[in-house]
Amino acid sequence: MRTPPRTALNALTMRTTHRAEVYLSSHELAAAAGISPVRLARLVRLGVVEPDAPHPGMFTAVTVGRLRRILRLHRDLGVDLTGAAVIVELLERLERLETELNRWRGGVR
Repeated sequence: MRTPPRTALNALTMRTTHRAEVYLSSHELAAAAGISPVRLARLVRLGVVEPDAPHPGMFTAVTVGRLRRILRLHRDLGVDLTGAAVIVELLERLERLETELNRWRGGVR
């Protein structure tokens, strides 16, 4: 079977999942996402993004891509931040399920 074409979103997810063991401080995450630390603190309070549980105050590198997608949905489509976070979470779940399905079909190893 043929595997589906790689989209920009899939490529970003593939790149970021390999760096999941890299952790960023809140200042580093804010800089990588192009926002102020104050705005990041607000997003954390709202539950839009969360620090890594075993490492208080630290974020996984995957959070950078997730936060950028959330902010892009908010900016470009006017989706509220909580709704954008839900959309991104659903997209990530869908990508994981597609990967799993491809493995079951023998398309991806």
